[in-house]
Amino acid sequence: MKITFKPSGVCCREMNFEVDDNNVITNVDFVGGCPGNLIGLKQLVIGQNAFEVADKLANIPCGGKTTSCPDQLSKAIRQSL
Repeated sequence: MKITFKPSGVCCREMNFEVDDNNVITNVDFVGGCPGNLIGLKQLVIGQNAFEVADKLANIPCGGKTTSCPDQLSKAIRQSL
């Protein structure tokens, strides 16, 4: 399943990810945001169970913000699955 999510409160403008029938994340792409951090995040979550990723990334802040790209990815997964 391919999913597109428009995050809020972060530099990233769009998140596109794919989850297979076993709820495993098979691909993630970010539009905008901090390239190094998001490439690292992508490499860490590919091949992982989407629900476990959502649990691990939930409520992570960024700087003085109450959310972050990882937190927004968590929200995207929870809203989509």
